[in-house]
Amino acid sequence: MDNDGDVAGQRRSAWCARLGAHIAELQSQLNRIKALGPAPADAEVVAKADVQLEAARQALSDRHRLKKRVVGVYADAALANVHEAEVGILRLLPAGELGWQGSRILTHARLHLAPDDQCLVNLQAALERNGNLLTPDLRDLAVSTLHAANQAEEAERARVRSFGQIVAASVVMMTVIAAALTVWGFLVTGVAEKFCFNPPEGKVCPIGDSAQGGDLLLVQFIGALAAALAGAVSLRKIQGTSGPYHIAVLLLVLRLPVGALSAALGLLLLSGEFLPGLSNLDTEAQIVAWAAGFGILQETVTRAVDRQGQLVLDNVRGPARGFEP
Repeated sequence: MDNDGDVAGQRRSAWCARLGAHIAELQSQLNRIKALGPAPADAEVVAKADVQLEAARQALSDRHRLKKRVVGVYADAALANVHEAEVGILRLLPAGELGWQGSRILTHARLHLAPDDQCLVNLQAALERNGNLLTPDLRDLAVSTLHAANQAEEAERARVRSFGQIVAASVVMMTVIAAALTVWGFLVTGVAEKFCFNPPEGKVCPIGDSAQGGDLLLVQFIGALAAALAGAVSLRKIQGTSGPYHIAVLLLVLRLPVGALSAALGLLLLSGEFLPGLSNLDTEAQIVAWAAGFGILQETVTRAVDRQGQLVLDNVRGPARGFEP
């Protein structure tokens, strides 16, 4: 599990480094354009691109803030500004520097646009007729295609960020519920009584033969522990992403409160004779063992969330991915 965290951290650092290098390259292009003396009509575009690149750098510098780091807000803000700067610089590039820009834009568009997207189809046909060279008369078409591809990529990443926010909110809510249940058990003895059993030999609780708040704490801790172990095994199926998102970590953390609540709810079902033949547990060890079992059973719920998380991650396409629709 630590190795998975290290790999994820390395991927995020590499992504930030790549984006930082790309920002530096765009800034050098923009500086060269300013040195050439752009037309007065282009002065506003130059100034806007400068502001966007600075905003992208600022967003990357915010990546150490916990909230922005967990849900990847800084990454989306940086990428959106870089995309707009790219479009502005493409509008400003001298005719002699357009050349092979068409191939780069076409590759990017193939990754993020549908194969029948009209901008993509038109640009591909125009470049094929033009020997794969981008000429000034195709600039507007290239700008439209690049802008559409950038927006599609941002939408892909926004879905990942939205999914991460939903999982993070679920972690908080489940943790609050589990903590509230534990506190309730300490304050009201009758709540802890619900987790005790009455075999012929006498009353049995998770801790000793009398109900106490520690019973609920032990049950939920064992459930969370079992869920963590089951989650560590399930992580072998999570491929992660090259982007700066913590989806795999959030999915693992989600298991802890879900496992705690699953253990508590499962023992309530047993205590309430919901499952015939399992109404009375004879020893403290049996109660704890059943709590662990119910903690592991939360995998039936969280596994479906894992699949959705991997589906969302797979939808973010990069250069290493094929041109699948």
